[in-house]
Amino acid sequence: MSLPTTIGIAKIELSAVNAVAVSRSPFTFDSQVHAYSGEMWQADITIPPVHRDLAESWVSFLVSLRGQYGTFLLNDPNCVDPRGTATSATVSGSTGDRSVSVTMSGTLLAGDYIQLGTGSDATLHKVLQDQSGSGTLEIWPALRKDRSSVSATLTSASGKFRLASNQVSWSVNEVSTYGITFGAMEAI
Repeated sequence: MSLPTTIGIAKIELSAVNAVAVSRSPFTFDSQVHAYSGEMWQADITIPPVHRDLAESWVSFLVSLRGQYGTFLLNDPNCVDPRGTATSATVSGSTGDRSVSVTMSGTLLAGDYIQLGTGSDATLHKVLQDQSGSGTLEIWPALRKDRSSVSATLTSASGKFRLASNQVSWSVNEVSTYGITFGAMEAI
């Protein structure tokens, strides 16, 4: 499902969540740290205050998701185009890989986003180190499935998300201005 286009996003807070366990001794403060394979995106999204004519498409969209059941594609609206010069890239790697093989001309810079797959198969990844030409590309999160010569989407790279809660709410104030804020998490 696609986000409404009647009004854009006023604010988005993206979080990269890692499954890491830390155990610290209360006596010596020595720590044991274990990194698990779990990695996912989370987002808190705010729509600008608007009147009903623009708000209802967002309210209807959120309600139509039926809580955490439905999914939608989401990207970082400030990073539609990569900062690097690459216009196409092909990626290969195995489940769990954080370093993937990339075939491309041009560059991808640290902080650029790539999308692997489309629709319900779309995953959003952040480039962690500058990469010039073909070689090894460092990404986060790690691949969740094998990818063999998959064309990466570099423009408006998106991932599949779902609401973080089964409850959808919005506010309306005394001058009929709607306030809409919601949380989302990557649908894995």
